[in-house]
Amino acid sequence: MTRELDEATLEALAIGAGILGTGGGGNPYYGKLYVRRLLREGRRVRIVAPEDVPDEALVVSVGGMGAPTIGIERIHRGDEPLVALRALERHLGRPATHLVPGEIGGANALRPLAVAALADLPVVDGDGMGRAFPELQMDTFAIYGVPATPAALADIYHNVVLFPALRDAVTLERYARAVTVQMGGAAGFAFPAMSGAELRRVVIPYTVTLAVELGAAILDARRRHADPVAAALAVTGGSVLFRGKIVDVERRLAAGFARGVVRLEGIGEDRGSELRIDFQNENLIARRDREVVAVVPDLICLVDQETAEPVTTEVVRYGLRVAVLGIPAPAMLRTPEALAVVGPAAFGYPDVEYRPLPGIYGGDRIAAQRAASSERNRS
Repeated sequence: MTRELDEATLEALAIGAGILGTGGGGNPYYGKLYVRRLLREGRRVRIVAPEDVPDEALVVSVGGMGAPTIGIERIHRGDEPLVALRALERHLGRPATHLVPGEIGGANALRPLAVAALADLPVVDGDGMGRAFPELQMDTFAIYGVPATPAALADIYHNVVLFPALRDAVTLERYARAVTVQMGGAAGFAFPAMSGAELRRVVIPYTVTLAVELGAAILDARRRHADPVAAALAVTGGSVLFRGKIVDVERRLAAGFARGVVRLEGIGEDRGSELRIDFQNENLIARRDREVVAVVPDLICLVDQETAEPVTTEVVRYGLRVAVLGIPAPAMLRTPEALAVVGPAAFGYPDVEYRPLPGIYGGDRIAAQRAASSERNRS
């Protein structure tokens, strides 16, 4: 099945992606405006299910690399990932047939849609993270064996850097991060490239649908004057970890990442308690009164407590009153091989044990529902 994106769906997707970004992935606002402009110019964005991608297809992940703070301070041209894609296609000697987001969180959920509109290519309903992560090796493409290179980067001046062959995704992260810093802290990327058969093996499915459902539920709750935070939890299968006022933000740009700490004082039922969140682009670990209550790869998401509008790390500031949501990670991020790459030890917390939050990730729920529906239809 192929669906075409319209402006209403785009609005919902931007809200959902902002929440699934767990504070990072870049603010989706500029990306939303750019895609909306392309739609109004008559271009189209087609979304296809993973099972509808032919085995022999050439699927390329596209998006942006850099610190979220840079995305606010310097507006992108918008076509940097397309320039990187064309460079990668020239190197491969064949054109891409499909695009897939590297992460459904934040701006990188929107950038593939812009490339899709510009290049008239379909976008796969899925991604490599089910959220956002700060480093290239932290997606299911790399975790489950898709080669990271060849890879291409492009800056706002359309300068291109191509990496024909590197040892692994960790090496690409080091080299590409250094180049991105020299490109001004932000670049468009195109990598990895994979077949349709490979895609289905490694993709976290239906995360575009999840982001749309999440945003649509929040918008509907606002219209009905219902609780948008409760609506978000109903879609994601998450829970409220804390409600509080932000009383301190420590944020710095280091080695191409936005790193820091957010502290909250409890309000309402959480009055008298404190929550501390460490982040590296994305929120990594939440401690309530020094006790860990959620840790990566589970999603720790800040939203405005009245509107459920996502609060990302580059805009979080003193005085905001937020609800901190804990959302269970996708099943593909909970395996031993995935936890070695995206678990707490990978982020410098070797003494923190990963204890999964209860519940089922929304994308996994949608995939199970689709599978059950297909089985009934075959019967």
